[in-house]
Amino acid sequence: MSAAETSAPPAEQGGGGNGLLWVLVAVAVLFAFLRPRAPMDWLKLVDWQTVGALAGLLAITQGVEKSGMLQATAQRLLARTTNQRSLALLLTASAALLSALVTNDVSLFLLVPLTRVLASQAHLPLARLVVLQALAVNAGSALTPIGNPQNLYLWHRSGEGFFAFMGMMGPTVAIMLFWLFVATWLLVPRTPIALKAETEPAPVQPRLLALAGVLFVGFVIALDRHWLLAGLGVVFGVFLVSYPRVLRGIDWALLAIIALMFVDLRQLAELPAIAALLGQWPIAEGWRAYLAAIVTSQFISNVPAAILLDRYVHDLPALAAGVSVGGFGCVLGSLANLIALRLAKLPNGLREFHRISIPFLLVCAASALLLRLG
Repeated sequence: MSAAETSAPPAEQGGGGNGLLWVLVAVAVLFAFLRPRAPMDWLKLVDWQTVGALAGLLAITQGVEKSGMLQATAQRLLARTTNQRSLALLLTASAALLSALVTNDVSLFLLVPLTRVLASQAHLPLARLVVLQALAVNAGSALTPIGNPQNLYLWHRSGEGFFAFMGMMGPTVAIMLFWLFVATWLLVPRTPIALKAETEPAPVQPRLLALAGVLFVGFVIALDRHWLLAGLGVVFGVFLVSYPRVLRGIDWALLAIIALMFVDLRQLAELPAIAALLGQWPIAEGWRAYLAAIVTSQFISNVPAAILLDRYVHDLPALAAGVSVGGFGCVLGSLANLIALRLAKLPNGLREFHRISIPFLLVCAASALLLRLG
């Protein structure tokens, strides 16, 4: 990675994902010609619960960022960390642990903005740190039934107890976390952290931080009670009245990308040729089910892959392990990958992500397969 990429201030960096947005638009237009449907049917393809949850979290994250607290936290963290590898291990371990407890996307909303601020205050390999965090949340969230959407779906389908599901996922997650530690150790050198020239510190606004914290707790409760519209109304209404600049900082393109992913990938999964192909493959059990889940995740993401393959695969441990490992590799493998890159605002994020994530997928997939065969 070039020095320019490592040290470019976040304010100067592009979104790093609008090319994907236009690809998804083109695919949607192609489907509109090949498989016309009513406008309301198009809207039904989108998982509005997910898009709405991301919109609220993006707004709240902007509130935390504009409060200045991330800058203050980054200064304290840099004062206590001696080298880049130690910092990378701390951030990666935190991402993995948080994702198991508060889901993979929420942990990214907490840690990636902090990492971006750290890179604005010191010379750090920002792209590499963010990619490792994306890998970490995919690995850590696979442990618990509530860590990610595909686990939640498979857990309810399985009828397993909470801790029984964790026991089932434990060996695969242990392999992923081991290789995550190895990757972090190899990719981030033990270089002393060099601070950048001091700039005027951003003033901390405790009232905005407290407001964002209260809104976060309330919004999570609203999501748990399925009060999405009410929760969004409160979050956006409060910021519109009190801190309208927060709403101007939301990454609306990310929301468009997520919505279009649902539109395109669900139509792809509905194609008769796909259903016929899956019906012919011997993927009901064992290593074939595991590999089918990995491969399918690379094309339609791991959450749709879990739902699609559930009717063909009768080996729940193999399916759960496959869609978890399938979150690595292609950026489309997991929604968390896209969220991490968009939050980081990296100009060459996709290239750096695939340079690390594809080899990581191959190593993890082979290791977990050997474990299953053994």
